[in-house]
Amino acid sequence: MPINVNNPEADALTRKFAELAGVGITDAIVIAMREAIERRNRAETPLQTAARLREKHGVAISEGARMPLPREAFDEMWDDA
Repeated sequence: MPINVNNPEADALTRKFAELAGVGITDAIVIAMREAIERRNRAETPLQTAARLREKHGVAISEGARMPLPREAFDEMWDDA
């Protein structure tokens, strides 16, 4: 299945990467996509980021703080009365 690149920046970056890697355009795309997918899979989730930042800054949250607020709390924030 052919890939048609109409974006000049994408074309230039692909060609530059192919030259750096010493491979053809097709192999450059395959390598870049595999690396991008791997990076995404290794990225931490928002919960992991929050836990890491809490630990870094010495912030502890109680079990009560982990519980979601009741709907009424949100309703009160938007109550115009």
